[in-house]
Formats: sequence, structure tokens, C-alpha cells
Amino acid sequence: MSLLLEPSPEQIKAEKIYSEMGLSDSEFALIERILGRLPNYTETGLFSVMWSEHCSYKNSKPILRKFPTSGERVLQGPGEGAGIVDIGDNQAVVFKIESHNHPSAIEPYQGAATGVGGIIRDVFSMGARPIALLNSLRFGELTSPRVKYLFEEVVAGIAGYGNCVGIPTVGGEIQFDPSYEGNPLVNAMCVGLINHEDIKKGQAKGVGNTVMYVGAKTGRDGIHGATFASEELSDDSDAKRPAVQVGDPFMEKLLLEACLELVKCDALVGIQDMGAAGLTSSSAEMASKAGSGIEMNLDLVPQRETGMTGYEMMLSESQERMLIVVEKGREQEIQEIVTKYGLEAVAIGKVTDDKQLRLIHKGEIIADVPVDALAEEAPVYHKPSSEPAYYREFQAMEVEVPAVEDLEKTLLELVAQPTIASKEWVYDQYDYMVRTNTVVAPGSDAAVVRIRDTKKALAMTTDCNSRYLYLDPEVGGKIAVSEAARNIVCSGGEPLAITDNLNFGNPEKPDIFWQIEKAADGISEACRSLETPVIGGNVSLYNETNGVAIYPTPVIGMVGLIEDVAHITTQEFKQAGDFIYVIGEAKREFGGSELQKLVNGKIFGKAPELDLEIERRRQQQLLAAIRAGLVSSAHDIAEGGFAVALAESAIGAKGLGAKVSVKGEAIVELFSETQSRFIVSVKPEHKEQFEQVVEARFIGEVTEESTLIITDEKGHGLITLPVEDVRSKWKGAIPCLLNSKA
Repeated sequence: MSLLLEPSPEQIKAEKIYSEMGLSDSEFALIERILGRLPNYTETGLFSVMWSEHCSYKNSKPILRKFPTSGERVLQGPGEGAGIVDIGDNQAVVFKIESHNHPSAIEPYQGAATGVGGIIRDVFSMGARPIALLNSLRFGELTSPRVKYLFEEVVAGIAGYGNCVGIPTVGGEIQFDPSYEGNPLVNAMCVGLINHEDIKKGQAKGVGNTVMYVGAKTGRDGIHGATFASEELSDDSDAKRPAVQVGDPFMEKLLLEACLELVKCDALVGIQDMGAAGLTSSSAEMASKAGSGIEMNLDLVPQRETGMTGYEMMLSESQERMLIVVEKGREQEIQEIVTKYGLEAVAIGKVTDDKQLRLIHKGEIIADVPVDALAEEAPVYHKPSSEPAYYREFQAMEVEVPAVEDLEKTLLELVAQPTIASKEWVYDQYDYMVRTNTVVAPGSDAAVVRIRDTKKALAMTTDCNSRYLYLDPEVGGKIAVSEAARNIVCSGGEPLAITDNLNFGNPEKPDIFWQIEKAADGISEACRSLETPVIGGNVSLYNETNGVAIYPTPVIGMVGLIEDVAHITTQEFKQAGDFIYVIGEAKREFGGSELQKLVNGKIFGKAPELDLEIERRRQQQLLAAIRAGLVSSAHDIAEGGFAVALAESAIGAKGLGAKVSVKGEAIVELFSETQSRFIVSVKPEHKEQFEQVVEARFIGEVTEESTLIITDEKGHGLITLPVEDVRSKWKGAIPCLLNSKA
């Protein structure tokens, strides 16, 4: 039921009603100065959502300025619905990642589903056809009933929406750690394809042009969703259930097709998704970017509930809606296209020249505020930052090699850790083959989708090891970008650019803000070194439950170009007799490793070191060898170290095994997570040529016998395990945990 009597401007100020909307005293005073008067209830609502962290980035703008955002291939950097990168032949790839963390903590199915819906709209609002979805998920340990529930429902929500809308979910990553117990992370990424001439911007240009509303009707779901995403979760957060939107993937599919036809119509001037802050953000941002204003009559907004106030209509985050600007007099052309898909296209306003957002409801002006004040002039805060005591403690620690009695038992335990174990239970629920362009399905280093009618393909991945970031956010930030790039290179692709999702705790705490700053420094340095600019992304702060923050988790979504589908490479061994090489040496580095967590039950110490010069050189060498046709399989050494990577390469190879020897300290060689390393298999006839291109060490062969045999340099056995034993532990771990009654 809507409010019959909205509080007066004087009441809003006197009773500090604005603070319930997320505005501080100083912010409310600033609004008063901007307007030269007290704002009314609707206007206070407009400012509260537009000045929330989720929409304005008021706490993170100083950080985001650090990122390199341009490059010779970049056609659109941050600031629009999604970033765009040129891939030649008049084609471009469009991609973006977004979070839906808080809604997923409260209503996991709809929270995850609408996260997918929103990111798809960001991509097709640019004029691109979405061709693939990925995700990055974080949960607590799979031993508590609540975490199992969240995990199962989030996966079901992602599958339910993506499968129905007909876009393949081709990849992603999932990690489990106690720090996400109360606050799961649900980050969704969408990748689209576009021809250069079809690129559209979210701008309200042309005074007198018509503002039209396309898509589903507006309801009361999602009101203040942006504000909800900009505060910590607590025991009372279940009361925020109405802030979670409800999605309709079938409506989204119709909207997608209608919009892709609209972008071909020259009557269309601008288009933007009604995402966070709904009608408020889309109208204010489109007008502000164009240097214009917008006037809207809210009586004309399609509504699915009776008696909605202007405040409710403007702040609703109902799904599957777009705002478009159309050349005056050509509204009929737009309506004809949209009605073919059974959707509404309704004229609700016009573009003005006064740079104001003016809202009319029931014959009265209920809001009249400057669009730049809403979209651009939120206060920017330089939060205090201080290095946390735990970091100094960890940096001072000596390296500790975890005690391992039984190497075989340890390897079997590691492959059964949920973060390492097979995610087949998850991706079997996704339709990853719809549209039949998926060449490499979930489960390898990166997903690969072919570009029809060309020899090209796109490799794509999401990555972030938050344990390293907790131990050392700057080094961890470098590693997150580098590992994403390794995944792309192992698939035969050249890394192009990244989109990032910065998931952190409360930025008002100096130690959390320090994590954000340092992580951004690391990400920026790696992006410059690897020439992968940041073309867009999302910031999700306040990921805390009852005052306890998640690990810093800046997820990196990366896309790479495979110039010829003949270069596509996967991680599993291909045939017996192939030579196995390792690129890079292992060091005594166990901080944040899977072995450390397995043996000690916690993480501590220093994160693994990373030399970006070495990282870059090895990636370039490996990619050159792959493009020269010298590599049968390639896999980066990541969580769990060498032994786990070798096992994964054998698990995917039906009926094959491996016999290799390692030199040095066994625990270090087998389980250290030293960076910038790969396991590669090569046909014997390519041996000499491969060794000329890549600095690598020959360690053994792929065998016909399906056994994993690892010896030391004297030939003494360290591990001898049937691949089937390793596979069954790896495949069964997550289903087994979900089925256990604990």
C-alpha cells in the first residue's frame, strides 16, 4: 500500500527522514543548497538513490580513476551500459560484469536471476547481441544448511533465467570460504557481439524528441534496491525482502529482440536499461550525458499496481524495462517494431533544453531538479585509509611449509576441496550449448565461443583468488588479472581487456578502504603490463554481515581474441606419448594456498610473489607456441599447485595418464602455488621447435595407462594413483557435501 500522505519538506528535515533513505546530514544540506530550497519527498528519494554508492560511486571514484581505461582497440570505456573492444572486420565485443550480492543473500533465486537479467540488458542496450553469460560466485563452507540453501538457489536462479532467455552460460568460477558465510557474492557477466555501425549510447539528445518507455509494467518491487545495496547486511535484512526484484526471462527475450531491431532504426536516438534506481537513473543519466533535460508525465507510465505514487514509480526497480529517446514525429515506427513482440512502447515525456528532470503527476509538478546534480554531482569522499595490523603481522612471518605425511592422501583431499573440485553439479544445470556456438564448454581454463562466418572465436573467463588479496591486496590484485590472462592464453587467445567487479566490505572502515586502494593499485599495474585496459565494471561495497567483512574480492572478467579456431587449446592431455613440460619453477610459497587451509584450517603469511615482467614473457611465449601449432594441451598452475593441475589435465583425458618427475623439495614442487606457471603437453615431433620458442622444462610423458605417477629426480615414487580414483574424488565432492545431512 502506498503512502497516502507524504511528509512535508519541513518534516523530512526536522525528523531526519532523509537518513532512513541513506542520506547523511551533510548530503541533505548540500541538496538544499543545490536546489535553493528544501526538497520534497519524491526529490529526496531521487537524490538518495542517485547518491548511493551503488549509483554514484561516491566512495570509490578516487580509486576508479587509477585504472587504465584506454587502448588502441577500446571503442567504449567506462561510463556506458557496457564497454566495447574492436576485434577487427568491423566487429566488436561488448562485455560487462555486475553484482547482485545483497538481494541474493535475502532472496537467492530471484536475486541471482535478476542479476543475470540486468547484465544482459546492459549489453543489448549498447546494440549488441548477447552471446554468452559467465558468473563468479562466493559462498561460505558447504557444511551449513544455510550455505547449501543459498548455493542451490543461486545456481537455480542463474540457470532458470539464462536458460529461458536462450543465452548460453559458458563459464565462471566458484570459491568457498567462511568469510562469505553471511554475505554470498553473485557476480554475473555478459558478453555480446556488435558491428561498429550499430553501437548505441544512453543519451537523451535533441530538444523536443520523445522519451518512450519500453517493456514490462512498473510495480513496487525493488524500491530502494540501490540504497539497500549500499549498506551492510544485518539480522534485520530479511525485512528488506521487498527491495528484491522479480524477473521474467520470457519478457526479457522479447525485449532483447525488440531492442536489437530498434537499434537498426534511425529514429532511435538513445537507449538505456532501467537498472539500479530504475526510471530515475536512466532518465537523469541519459539527460546529463547529452547536456539536456527531461520532462516526464508519470500518469503515462505503464503500471501493474494501483495507486502508485511518483516516488514509487521513480524508485521502482521492476525488471525488463528500457528507456529510449526517439526522433519527434517517428514514435509510430518505434511502436510498430515493439508491438510485434507483444510489448508496450509508450511516450511518457520529452527532451528539454533546461538540464532539469521535471516530473508531472496528476497535473502537478512533483519534482524539478538539475539532472547533473543527480547524475554527476554526488559528493566524492576520500575515505581515511590505514594499513591493518594483521597485514604487518603476516608480512613479518617466516615461510612455513605445511606438514604433509602422505602425499597421495593429500592430493586426494585437495581435489575434493569444494573450491578445486568439479563444478559439474553447477554447470550441468546451465544450457551452455544453446545457439550452438560454444566450442569449449565450462570446465577448462576459459570458455570459448566461435564467431559465426569467421575463423575467429572469443575466449572468456572470470577470476579472483580472494585469499591472496586478504593477505596482500596489491599482490593479490596483480595475481587476479594475471591468472585471468593465463586462462585466456591457455585457450589460445590474446587477452583484450577486463571488466571488474570490486566486492569489498564497508569503505568507511580505514582498513577496508586500504584494501580497496591497494587492490586497485595491483589491478592497475597488471592491466598496464599485460595491456588489458579496464573498460567498465561495478563496485559492490558494504559486503559485511553484523560488522564482519568478506575477503576483498575484486573479480576480473576477461575476454580474449582467438584469431583462428585452429588455435583453440584445452587443458586435458590429448594422446599417449606426448611430452609434458612445466613452465616456471616452484618456490616455498604457501600463504593463502589450498594446502595451507587444508592442513592449518586457516590462512596466514605472505601471498605468492608475482613478477609482471616474467608473467608477460611466459604468456607471450606460450601464445606464440600455441599459434604455431606446437601445443597439444595447456593448463595454468593455480589453486592446489602442480599436482592438482597435473591431475586436472589427466582427469579430462579419457583413458590416459601421466608419468612425470619433479626435482627439489617434494611438498614445494607438488603443492606450492607459485605464480606464472603452466603445464603443457607437446607432440614428440614438435619438441625441438617448442623448446626454441618457450622456456620450459621437460618432465615426462602422457601414458596409455590411466595412472598418475610422480617421482622425484632419482626415480623414487612420490605419488602413484589411478586417475579414476582422483576423478571420483574430484567429481563427487560437491554432490556429496550437498547430500550430507550435517
